Amino acid sequence: MASVGIRSVKKQFGSVQIIHGVDIDIEDGEFVVLVGPSGCGKSTLLRMIAGLEQISGGEISIGGTTVNNLPPKERDIAMVFQNYALYPHMTVHDNMAFSMKLRNAARSEIDARVEQASDILGLKPYLDRYPRQLSGGQRQRVAMGRAIVRDPQVFLFDEPLSNLDAKLRVQMRTEIKALHQRLKTTSIYVTHDQVEAMTMADRIVVMHDGIVEQIGSPLELYDHPANLFVAGFIGSPAMNFIPGVLRRADGRAWVESDGDVRLPLPPLGGGRDGQKVTYGVRPEHLTLDDGGVAAVVSVVEPTGADTFVYADIGGVPICATFDERHEFSPGRPINLSPRLDAVHLFDTGTGAKINRAD
Repeated sequence: MASVGIRSVKKQFGSVQIIHGVDIDIEDGEFVVLVGPSGCGKSTLLRMIAGLEQISGGEISIGGTTVNNLPPKERDIAMVFQNYALYPHMTVHDNMAFSMKLRNAARSEIDARVEQASDILGLKPYLDRYPRQLSGGQRQRVAMGRAIVRDPQVFLFDEPLSNLDAKLRVQMRTEIKALHQRLKTTSIYVTHDQVEAMTMADRIVVMHDGIVEQIGSPLELYDHPANLFVAGFIGSPAMNFIPGVLRRADGRAWVESDGDVRLPLPPLGGGRDGQKVTYGVRPEHLTLDDGGVAAVVSVVEPTGADTFVYADIGGVPICATFDERHEFSPGRPINLSPRLDAVHLFDTGTGAKINRAD
Protein backbone atom coordinates (compact mmCIF):
# COMPACT_ATOMS: atom_id res chain seq x y z
CA MET A 1 0.00 0.00 0.00
CA ALA A 2 1.11 3.56 -0.66
CA SER A 3 0.00 7.16 -0.80
CA VAL A 4 -0.32 8.91 -4.17
CA GLY A 5 0.65 12.54 -4.67
CA ILE A 6 -0.43 14.58 -7.69
CA ARG A 7 1.24 18.00 -7.85
CA SER A 8 0.36 20.66 -10.46
CA VAL A 9 -0.09 17.95 -13.08
CA LYS A 10 -0.83 19.13 -16.61
CA LYS A 11 -1.55 17.36 -19.88
CA GLN A 12 -1.77 18.76 -23.34
CA PHE A 13 -2.03 17.29 -26.81
CA GLY A 14 -0.37 19.77 -29.12
CA SER A 15 -1.83 23.18 -28.29
CA VAL A 16 -4.91 21.70 -26.58
CA GLN A 17 -4.74 21.72 -22.77
CA ILE A 18 -6.57 18.70 -21.27
CA ILE A 19 -5.50 18.82 -17.60
CA HIS A 20 -4.91 22.23 -16.02
CA GLY A 21 -2.56 21.88 -13.05
CA VAL A 22 -4.35 19.32 -10.86
CA ASP A 23 -3.40 18.84 -7.19
CA ILE A 24 -4.67 15.78 -5.28
CA ASP A 25 -3.31 13.97 -2.20
CA ILE A 26 -4.48 10.37 -1.80
CA GLU A 27 -3.72 8.73 1.52
CA ASP A 28 -2.39 5.23 2.06
CA GLY A 29 -5.32 2.76 1.97
CA GLU A 30 -7.85 5.33 0.77
CA PHE A 31 -10.54 4.66 -1.86
CA VAL A 32 -10.77 7.78 -4.03
CA VAL A 33 -13.17 8.19 -6.94
CA LEU A 34 -12.51 10.59 -9.83
CA VAL A 35 -15.90 11.58 -11.21
CA GLY A 36 -17.10 13.95 -13.89
CA PRO A 37 -18.72 14.11 -17.33
CA SER A 38 -17.13 12.63 -20.44
CA GLY A 39 -14.14 14.67 -21.55
CA CYS A 40 -13.37 16.15 -18.13
CA GLY A 41 -9.90 14.52 -18.00
CA LYS A 42 -10.46 11.88 -15.32
CA SER A 43 -9.37 8.86 -17.42
CA THR A 44 -6.40 10.79 -18.81
CA LEU A 45 -5.31 11.57 -15.24
CA LEU A 46 -5.65 7.89 -14.26
CA ARG A 47 -3.57 6.84 -17.29
CA MET A 48 -0.87 9.32 -16.28
CA ILE A 49 -0.76 7.78 -12.80
CA ALA A 50 -0.43 4.36 -14.46
CA GLY A 51 2.31 5.56 -16.78
CA LEU A 52 0.26 4.95 -19.93
CA GLU A 53 0.30 8.69 -20.74
CA GLN A 54 3.23 11.07 -20.41
CA ILE A 55 2.58 14.12 -18.23
CA SER A 56 3.18 17.56 -19.71
CA GLY A 57 4.02 19.19 -16.39
CA GLY A 58 3.98 18.63 -12.65
CA GLU A 59 4.81 15.57 -10.57
CA ILE A 60 3.21 12.26 -9.67
CA SER A 61 4.53 10.24 -6.73
CA ILE A 62 3.61 6.78 -5.44
CA GLY A 63 4.73 5.83 -1.96
CA GLY A 64 6.86 8.97 -1.79
CA THR A 65 8.77 8.13 -4.99
CA THR A 66 8.43 10.36 -8.05
CA VAL A 67 7.30 8.17 -10.94
CA ASN A 68 7.19 10.68 -13.81
CA ASN A 69 9.83 8.82 -15.78
CA LEU A 70 9.18 5.28 -14.57
CA PRO A 71 7.59 2.79 -16.99
CA PRO A 72 4.25 1.25 -15.90
CA LYS A 73 5.77 -2.09 -14.86
CA GLU A 74 8.05 -0.35 -12.34
CA ARG A 75 5.28 1.67 -10.64
CA ASP A 76 3.89 -1.29 -8.66
CA ILE A 77 0.30 -0.58 -9.70
CA ALA A 78 -2.44 -2.85 -11.09
CA MET A 79 -5.14 -1.57 -13.43
CA VAL A 80 -8.64 -2.92 -14.07
CA PHE A 81 -10.03 -1.81 -17.43
CA GLN A 82 -13.53 -1.23 -18.74
CA ASN A 83 -13.21 -3.99 -21.35
CA TYR A 84 -11.69 -6.60 -18.94
CA ALA A 85 -8.61 -7.10 -21.24
CA LEU A 86 -8.49 -10.87 -20.67
CA TYR A 87 -6.50 -13.26 -22.88
CA PRO A 88 -9.18 -15.33 -24.68
CA HIS A 89 -6.88 -18.35 -25.21
CA MET A 90 -6.00 -18.63 -21.51
CA THR A 91 -8.02 -20.16 -18.69
CA VAL A 92 -9.13 -18.10 -15.72
CA HIS A 93 -6.22 -19.51 -13.71
CA ASP A 94 -3.67 -18.60 -16.38
CA ASN A 95 -5.12 -15.12 -16.89
CA MET A 96 -4.79 -14.42 -13.19
CA ALA A 97 -1.30 -15.94 -13.00
CA PHE A 98 0.12 -14.29 -16.13
CA SER A 99 1.81 -11.26 -14.51
CA MET A 100 3.54 -13.46 -11.94
CA LYS A 101 4.77 -15.83 -14.65
CA LEU A 102 6.33 -12.85 -16.43
CA ARG A 103 8.21 -12.12 -13.21
CA ASN A 104 9.41 -15.75 -13.09
CA ALA A 105 7.75 -16.34 -9.73
CA ALA A 106 7.86 -19.85 -8.30
CA ARG A 107 4.97 -22.12 -9.28
CA SER A 108 4.04 -22.66 -5.63
CA GLU A 109 3.82 -18.91 -5.03
CA ILE A 110 1.73 -18.41 -8.19
CA ASP A 111 -0.72 -21.15 -7.23
CA ALA A 112 -1.02 -19.81 -3.68
CA ARG A 113 -1.73 -16.26 -4.89
CA VAL A 114 -4.27 -17.40 -7.50
CA GLU A 115 -6.02 -19.62 -4.94
CA GLN A 116 -6.23 -16.75 -2.45
CA ALA A 117 -7.61 -14.31 -5.04
CA SER A 118 -10.09 -16.83 -6.46
CA ASP A 119 -11.31 -17.57 -2.95
CA ILE A 120 -11.86 -13.85 -2.24
CA LEU A 121 -13.77 -13.38 -5.52
CA GLY A 122 -15.68 -16.66 -5.62
CA LEU A 123 -13.88 -17.84 -8.76
CA LYS A 124 -12.68 -21.28 -7.64
CA PRO A 125 -15.33 -23.17 -9.69
CA TYR A 126 -14.26 -21.31 -12.85
CA LEU A 127 -10.45 -21.59 -12.80
CA ASP A 128 -10.39 -24.04 -15.74
CA ARG A 129 -12.84 -22.09 -17.89
CA TYR A 130 -12.02 -19.67 -20.69
CA PRO A 131 -13.30 -16.05 -20.78
CA ARG A 132 -15.88 -16.92 -23.49
CA GLN A 133 -17.47 -19.34 -21.01
CA LEU A 134 -18.04 -16.63 -18.38
CA SER A 135 -20.68 -13.96 -17.80
CA GLY A 136 -19.79 -10.27 -17.82
CA GLY A 137 -19.69 -10.13 -14.04
CA GLN A 138 -17.45 -13.20 -13.85
CA ARG A 139 -15.05 -11.71 -16.41
CA GLN A 140 -14.83 -8.55 -14.37
CA ARG A 141 -14.01 -10.63 -11.28
CA VAL A 142 -11.21 -12.32 -13.22
CA ALA A 143 -9.83 -8.91 -14.19
CA MET A 144 -9.89 -7.90 -10.53
CA GLY A 145 -8.36 -11.23 -9.54
CA ARG A 146 -5.46 -10.63 -11.93
CA ALA A 147 -4.89 -7.28 -10.20
CA ILE A 148 -5.08 -8.82 -6.70
CA VAL A 149 -2.55 -11.53 -7.58
CA ARG A 150 0.02 -8.85 -8.38
CA ASP A 151 -0.33 -7.51 -4.78
CA PRO A 152 0.32 -3.91 -5.94
CA GLN A 153 0.75 -0.74 -3.93
CA VAL A 154 -2.17 0.89 -5.79
CA PHE A 155 -5.26 -0.37 -7.63
CA LEU A 156 -6.48 1.71 -10.58
CA PHE A 157 -10.02 1.19 -11.90
CA ASP A 158 -11.01 2.76 -15.25
CA GLU A 159 -14.84 2.65 -15.44
CA PRO A 160 -14.82 -1.12 -14.78
CA LEU A 161 -18.61 -1.50 -14.55
CA SER A 162 -19.64 0.37 -17.71
CA ASN A 163 -20.27 -2.80 -19.74
CA LEU A 164 -22.52 -4.46 -17.14
CA ASP A 165 -26.30 -4.31 -16.85
CA ALA A 166 -27.91 -2.21 -14.11
CA LYS A 167 -28.49 -5.02 -11.60
CA LEU A 168 -24.98 -6.42 -12.01
CA ARG A 169 -23.45 -2.97 -11.66
CA VAL A 170 -25.05 -2.60 -8.22
CA GLN A 171 -23.79 -6.03 -7.18
CA MET A 172 -20.26 -5.45 -8.48
CA ARG A 173 -19.82 -2.04 -6.90
CA THR A 174 -20.74 -3.61 -3.54
CA GLU A 175 -18.19 -6.36 -4.17
CA ILE A 176 -15.45 -3.87 -5.11
CA LYS A 177 -16.09 -1.85 -1.96
CA ALA A 178 -16.06 -5.00 0.17
CA LEU A 179 -12.82 -6.06 -1.53
CA HIS A 180 -11.20 -2.75 -0.65
CA GLN A 181 -12.32 -3.02 2.96
CA ARG A 182 -10.69 -6.44 3.10
CA LEU A 183 -7.40 -5.67 1.31
CA LYS A 184 -6.97 -2.01 2.41
CA THR A 185 -5.02 -1.27 -0.78
CA THR A 186 -4.96 2.34 -2.00
CA SER A 187 -7.51 2.53 -4.82
CA ILE A 188 -8.28 5.17 -7.46
CA TYR A 189 -11.52 4.62 -9.34
CA VAL A 190 -12.75 6.53 -12.41
CA THR A 191 -16.44 6.80 -13.31
CA HIS A 192 -18.92 9.22 -14.87
CA ASP A 193 -21.69 7.75 -12.68
CA GLN A 194 -22.12 9.91 -9.59
CA VAL A 195 -24.17 7.18 -7.85
CA GLU A 196 -21.14 4.86 -8.09
CA ALA A 197 -18.98 7.64 -6.70
CA MET A 198 -21.34 8.36 -3.79
CA THR A 199 -21.74 4.72 -2.76
CA MET A 200 -18.11 3.60 -3.08
CA ALA A 201 -15.75 6.45 -2.24
CA ASP A 202 -13.99 7.50 0.94
CA ARG A 203 -13.44 10.77 -0.92
CA ILE A 204 -14.65 12.05 -4.27
CA VAL A 205 -12.71 14.26 -6.68
CA VAL A 206 -15.17 16.12 -8.94
CA MET A 207 -13.55 17.12 -12.25
CA HIS A 208 -14.79 19.40 -15.02
CA ASP A 209 -12.93 20.62 -18.12
CA GLY A 210 -9.56 19.44 -16.81
CA ILE A 211 -9.75 21.07 -13.38
CA VAL A 212 -10.74 19.85 -9.91
CA GLU A 213 -13.97 21.53 -8.83
CA GLN A 214 -14.11 20.05 -5.32
CA ILE A 215 -12.68 17.24 -3.18
CA GLY A 216 -14.48 15.78 -0.19
CA SER A 217 -16.39 12.89 1.30
CA PRO A 218 -19.63 11.91 -0.48
CA LEU A 219 -21.82 13.63 2.11
CA GLU A 220 -19.62 16.73 2.23
CA LEU A 221 -20.09 17.21 -1.50
CA TYR A 222 -23.80 16.44 -1.27
CA ASP A 223 -24.53 18.75 1.65
CA HIS A 224 -21.98 21.51 0.94
CA PRO A 225 -21.28 21.80 -2.81
CA ALA A 226 -18.73 24.51 -3.60
CA ASN A 227 -20.39 25.70 -6.79
CA LEU A 228 -23.21 25.22 -9.28
CA PHE A 229 -21.41 22.49 -11.20
CA VAL A 230 -20.84 20.26 -8.17
CA ALA A 231 -24.35 20.91 -6.87
CA GLY A 232 -25.88 19.88 -10.19
CA PHE A 233 -23.62 16.89 -10.79
CA ILE A 234 -23.81 15.24 -7.37
CA GLY A 235 -27.22 13.88 -6.44
CA SER A 236 -29.93 11.93 -8.25
CA PRO A 237 -32.42 13.36 -9.08
CA ALA A 238 -30.34 16.49 -9.56
CA MET A 239 -30.67 19.64 -7.47
CA ASN A 240 -33.31 22.10 -8.65
CA PHE A 241 -32.01 25.48 -9.84
CA ILE A 242 -34.20 28.58 -10.12
CA PRO A 243 -32.62 31.86 -11.33
CA GLY A 244 -33.63 35.11 -9.70
CA VAL A 245 -32.57 38.22 -7.79
CA LEU A 246 -31.70 38.33 -4.10
CA ARG A 247 -33.85 40.72 -2.06
CA ARG A 248 -33.40 41.93 1.53
CA ALA A 249 -35.78 44.09 3.57
CA ASP A 250 -36.86 44.41 7.21
CA GLY A 251 -34.54 41.63 8.35
CA ARG A 252 -35.96 39.18 5.81
CA ALA A 253 -34.43 37.66 2.69
CA TRP A 254 -35.88 36.00 -0.38
CA VAL A 255 -35.22 35.41 -4.07
CA GLU A 256 -37.49 36.99 -6.66
CA SER A 257 -37.93 34.82 -9.73
CA ASP A 258 -39.96 35.15 -12.93
CA GLY A 259 -43.72 35.05 -12.56
CA ASP A 260 -43.68 37.05 -9.31
CA VAL A 261 -42.38 33.99 -7.47
CA ARG A 262 -40.86 34.58 -4.02
CA LEU A 263 -38.52 31.88 -2.77
CA PRO A 264 -37.78 32.01 0.98
CA LEU A 265 -34.27 32.24 2.43
CA PRO A 266 -32.83 32.18 5.96
CA PRO A 267 -32.57 35.84 7.12
CA LEU A 268 -28.87 35.59 8.02
CA GLY A 269 -27.68 34.24 4.68
CA GLY A 270 -24.92 35.88 2.64
CA GLY A 271 -25.20 37.90 -0.56
CA ARG A 272 -26.28 41.47 -1.26
CA ASP A 273 -29.62 42.97 -2.17
CA GLY A 274 -30.12 43.04 -5.95
CA GLN A 275 -27.50 40.35 -6.64
CA LYS A 276 -28.31 37.92 -9.48
CA VAL A 277 -28.41 34.48 -7.93
CA THR A 278 -29.42 30.88 -8.55
CA TYR A 279 -31.61 29.31 -5.88
CA GLY A 280 -30.82 25.64 -5.31
CA VAL A 281 -32.86 23.03 -3.44
CA ARG A 282 -32.75 19.25 -3.67
CA PRO A 283 -35.95 17.36 -4.56
CA GLU A 284 -36.15 15.63 -1.17
CA HIS A 285 -36.01 18.99 0.62
CA LEU A 286 -39.33 20.17 -0.83
CA THR A 287 -42.52 19.45 1.12
CA LEU A 288 -46.21 19.97 0.45
CA ASP A 289 -47.43 23.07 2.26
CA ASP A 290 -50.58 25.12 1.63
CA GLY A 291 -48.58 28.27 2.35
CA GLY A 292 -45.72 27.32 0.05
CA VAL A 293 -44.70 28.38 -3.46
CA ALA A 294 -47.30 27.69 -6.15
CA ALA A 295 -46.42 24.99 -8.68
CA VAL A 296 -48.20 22.99 -11.36
CA VAL A 297 -47.62 19.24 -11.74
CA SER A 298 -46.44 18.14 -15.19
CA VAL A 299 -45.28 14.52 -14.79
CA VAL A 300 -45.60 11.94 -12.00
CA GLU A 301 -43.15 9.01 -11.75
CA PRO A 302 -43.95 6.43 -9.04
CA THR A 303 -40.95 4.20 -8.30
CA GLY A 304 -42.39 2.22 -5.40
CA ALA A 305 -40.38 3.53 -2.47
CA ASP A 306 -40.57 7.14 -3.72
CA THR A 307 -42.64 9.23 -6.08
CA PHE A 308 -40.91 11.75 -8.35
CA VAL A 309 -43.11 14.74 -9.11
CA TYR A 310 -41.99 17.04 -11.91
CA ALA A 311 -43.63 20.46 -11.72
CA ASP A 312 -43.36 24.03 -12.96
CA ILE A 313 -42.59 27.03 -10.74
CA GLY A 314 -42.85 30.36 -12.56
CA GLY A 315 -41.87 28.74 -15.85
CA VAL A 316 -38.93 26.78 -14.37
CA PRO A 317 -39.15 22.96 -14.27
CA ILE A 318 -38.37 21.40 -10.89
CA CYS A 319 -38.54 17.96 -9.27
CA ALA A 320 -39.80 16.98 -5.82
CA THR A 321 -39.59 13.53 -4.26
CA PHE A 322 -41.99 12.09 -1.68
CA ASP A 323 -41.80 8.84 0.24
CA GLU A 324 -45.43 9.21 1.32
CA ARG A 325 -48.24 8.23 -1.06
CA HIS A 326 -50.13 11.21 -2.51
CA GLU A 327 -52.61 11.55 -5.34
CA PHE A 328 -50.82 13.64 -7.95
CA SER A 329 -51.96 14.19 -11.52
CA PRO A 330 -50.63 16.30 -14.41
CA GLY A 331 -52.07 19.82 -14.43
CA ARG A 332 -52.88 19.79 -10.73
CA PRO A 333 -51.74 22.85 -8.71
CA ILE A 334 -49.69 22.14 -5.58
CA ASN A 335 -47.75 24.28 -3.11
CA LEU A 336 -44.18 23.47 -2.12
CA SER A 337 -42.01 24.75 0.71
CA PRO A 338 -38.23 24.27 0.81
CA ARG A 339 -36.43 23.26 3.98
CA LEU A 340 -34.64 26.54 4.73
CA ASP A 341 -31.59 24.90 6.33
CA ALA A 342 -31.07 22.89 3.12
CA VAL A 343 -31.38 25.75 0.61
CA HIS A 344 -28.27 26.67 -1.42
CA LEU A 345 -27.58 30.04 -3.03
CA PHE A 346 -25.11 30.56 -5.88
CA ASP A 347 -23.81 33.64 -7.65
CA THR A 348 -25.21 33.42 -11.18
CA GLY A 349 -22.14 35.02 -12.77
CA THR A 350 -19.38 32.96 -11.16
CA GLY A 351 -21.33 29.87 -10.11
CA ALA A 352 -19.68 30.03 -6.67
CA LYS A 353 -21.72 29.24 -3.60
CA ILE A 354 -22.81 32.19 -1.49
CA ASN A 355 -22.06 31.20 2.09
CA ARG A 356 -24.03 32.19 5.16
CA ALA A 357 -23.09 35.51 6.68
CA ASP A 358 -23.05 33.98 10.16
